[in-house]
Amino acid sequence: MPTPAQSFYLEIDNACNAASVPGDEKFLCWFTSALAGLRTRAELAIRIVDEAESAALNAQYRNKNVATNVLSFPSDLPEDCEPPLIGDLAICAAVVEREAKAQHKALEAHWAHMVIHGSLHLLGFDHVDEDEAESMETREIAILQALGFANPYVTEEHNHHE
Repeated sequence: MPTPAQSFYLEIDNACNAASVPGDEKFLCWFTSALAGLRTRAELAIRIVDEAESAALNAQYRNKNVATNVLSFPSDLPEDCEPPLIGDLAICAAVVEREAKAQHKALEAHWAHMVIHGSLHLLGFDHVDEDEAESMETREIAILQALGFANPYVTEEHNHHE
């Protein structure tokens, strides 16, 4: 949890009202865990979307007309704004549920992975080339294991986004 010198703000908008969405305190835990050692202050907005909204956003911003698990939208505000907004995540509840089931993962573990994965993207981590992917995945695995979750890439074949 954050120390007094740290301040993390998180806004959750469950736009699809999916019942399987974890509680806000879990999202905050995963977000602060992703930023540990990288930031001491940050703000993030997470919108939980349905497949139609996810597909529309994915088409608009990535030219892929399909729902995907998580989309990251980095802030273009200066880092010294108060509080420092790192960006927004759009997470599709239906895709997260479907992937967790197909990959035989605990649903909560997959939610945690999507929040951590998306948050790292907002901080500039990427998986475009092999070296970047290895660095990002190593960080994700360590964060998830510290939270008590298994390595998310054991059953996944490096398909982060559809």
